[in-house]
Amino acid sequence: MKRYLFLILALTTLLNFSCSEKSQKKYLPDSNGRFNTISIVMSNKSWNGNLGKMTRNLLRQPYEGLPLDEPKFTLNYIPLKVFNGFVRNSRNIIFFQSDSILNFKINKNKYAKEQIFVEIKAPSDDKKSHLLQTNIKKIINSIDENETHEKLRRIKKSPNFDKSIKSRFKISLLFPSAYKLVKDTLNFIWFQKEIQKGHLNFIVYQISQSDYKDLKMNSIIKIRDSIGEKYLPGRLENSHMITEKAYRPYFYKTQILNRDALLTKGMWEVKNDFMAGPFINYMISDSIKKNWLVLEGFCFAPSLKKRDLMFELNTILKSVEFE
Repeated sequence: MKRYLFLILALTTLLNFSCSEKSQKKYLPDSNGRFNTISIVMSNKSWNGNLGKMTRNLLRQPYEGLPLDEPKFTLNYIPLKVFNGFVRNSRNIIFFQSDSILNFKINKNKYAKEQIFVEIKAPSDDKKSHLLQTNIKKIINSIDENETHEKLRRIKKSPNFDKSIKSRFKISLLFPSAYKLVKDTLNFIWFQKEIQKGHLNFIVYQISQSDYKDLKMNSIIKIRDSIGEKYLPGRLENSHMITEKAYRPYFYKTQILNRDALLTKGMWEVKNDFMAGPFINYMISDSIKKNWLVLEGFCFAPSLKKRDLMFELNTILKSVEFE
């Protein structure tokens, strides 16, 4: 009898330990860090050598469409020997380590929730550099997706429930409650968020595909300028938004929700006034309605860095969903 009791107690203890171990494995702290920031973990010698130089060159390319160059990512260097504790909770980490076997891997939620952890292991810095260079597009895409996901997660905590966009255009956008409706006409809606020294804006409107069958950059600029004259007045009399002619926009063909789209990034200014800033414009084909749906974000923040402001606007525009 004592033997059976001992076996039952032993099994109970083992099961409790196993459950406790599983619960510990499941627990992860929340990740932290500013948007578009990557923690780079490597030895001090590597950071000051060619590997560090290449890492900085690849990840600090200019963010497109800004008046002054700002890097796509901010890099925080962490020496390999101090990579422990809360430091491991950064949302985006690229981890370099010496190892006899070549290894490249993108992990999700390794040390924290909503985390991208990139492992690059090789016996030499030259081989680590090669792994980084070969996989840089995968790394950037993974981090971009992670940042967008995190931004949307935060927006969902306090979203704007205004129904004007949905009722007018049969689409939905996810954006913070801090954005307020500025203008709502038959075919044009404008939301704005006040910030400390300026404001963020996005607009929504439609144009007929029969009027603009083959859109190119020049025709998009003409459309923007006509919309600016009609709906986006400046502070002074006879002033309105136009596309800045001195800055050549970036122009791409892309896809949004499997629909053909055109992406334009450039600079706007106000005719007859001293206001300017960056914009991002999506023209999305709606083959059913024979329309182009236009989503545009622009900011006015003369004394602030603009990368993260435009990142917020781009995230809002790309959250579009069609009914």
